[in-house]
Amino acid sequence: MVMFLGERRKIRRVDVERAPRLGLIRPTALGFRLTIRLHDGQTPEDYTRVLDKLAHAWKVHSVRLVSWKPGKVTLAATLVDPLEQVSIPVLSDGLLRVRAGLLDTGDPFILDFRTVPHWLNVGATQSGKSNLANALIVGLAPQPVALVGFDLKGGVEFTPYEARMSALATERAECADLLADLVGIIKTRMALCRQHRVRNIWHPRLPDALRPTPIVVLVDEVAELFLMADKKKEQEEVSAVATRLLRVAQLGRAFGIYLVVCGQRVGSDLGAGVTALRAQLTGRICHMVNDEETAKMALGDMDPAALVAARQISPAMPGTAVVIGSEGRWHRSRSVHVTEEQAEAAAATHAHLAPAWADLTATASPVTGDLDEADLSDFIPDPAASDDELSPV
Repeated sequence: MVMFLGERRKIRRVDVERAPRLGLIRPTALGFRLTIRLHDGQTPEDYTRVLDKLAHAWKVHSVRLVSWKPGKVTLAATLVDPLEQVSIPVLSDGLLRVRAGLLDTGDPFILDFRTVPHWLNVGATQSGKSNLANALIVGLAPQPVALVGFDLKGGVEFTPYEARMSALATERAECADLLADLVGIIKTRMALCRQHRVRNIWHPRLPDALRPTPIVVLVDEVAELFLMADKKKEQEEVSAVATRLLRVAQLGRAFGIYLVVCGQRVGSDLGAGVTALRAQLTGRICHMVNDEETAKMALGDMDPAALVAARQISPAMPGTAVVIGSEGRWHRSRSVHVTEEQAEAAAATHAHLAPAWADLTATASPVTGDLDEADLSDFIPDPAASDDELSPV
């Protein structure tokens, strides 16, 4: 009888909810932050599930769980939405870094290609997807990088910026040729790295005079690369494009080639190549979309909560997106409004910085087939490798 009562009390102590033990409330620029001590049996997920309720109870715009450690969680409350109006200028924030807007934390929204090399950017018409591409043009134009455009809308998106681009493809066949050139560039840079016994072009042992020019590839309407009207006639071309694009995504980071893949609709129904490509695009940006499948393709494999947030994006706030970047956490973001005229002016002003495509491919190895497994094993990142070998200078 005594044992039964003891067990009953034990169960009752876990089931009965108790008030949280709050730490000091620390003010921030946008609200406040506080640390909460967890009771026995509680986990950070218990607070994640009730963040919306806490926001209503505290009469604030939002509450986020920003960090945790055993026995404690830290919550940040935002009094007003910092994304309501974003007016900071788009800036180059260092080599291959572009400050494109703001996060919901009030911090800058920065695309850092040396930290997150490849990005998937999806969104419906008028969602802000093209605006983000404009911001990237403005931010990257003054930098010592080569820009390459794949514009499957017949060139209407990127032609105004052609002066700053080293190459521009507007048809799938042209894209296949450019991708072949990029694979050839990878093979050449691979040989250079092997010669100097380094694993990427940013290693300090590689002399600055030999360091190749970084290349940022902007792909618009990626679905057009995979769609087939006549499977018999187009399958070979689509297969070549998909294979080469996947190879660039897999190996590009080590050799200074970075991808921004954009599309209105990106779904698994486009084929296995799209799903394999998504796995290599670790940066995800999901604007307002018209179908659930695209949101799932962009965010569903990363965080279910991010998927819910993406569905709630209002068309009244163009440029707003859900972003997953280097931290592995999702944030709401909003890009600065950049007009086509502003991006075109930036491209024209810095046109002299565009390397000639002939110069970039002058020493590129011809693409005659698949890369050897021995070549790949030397350069695919090894989790056990030291930071000095894998991280940029």
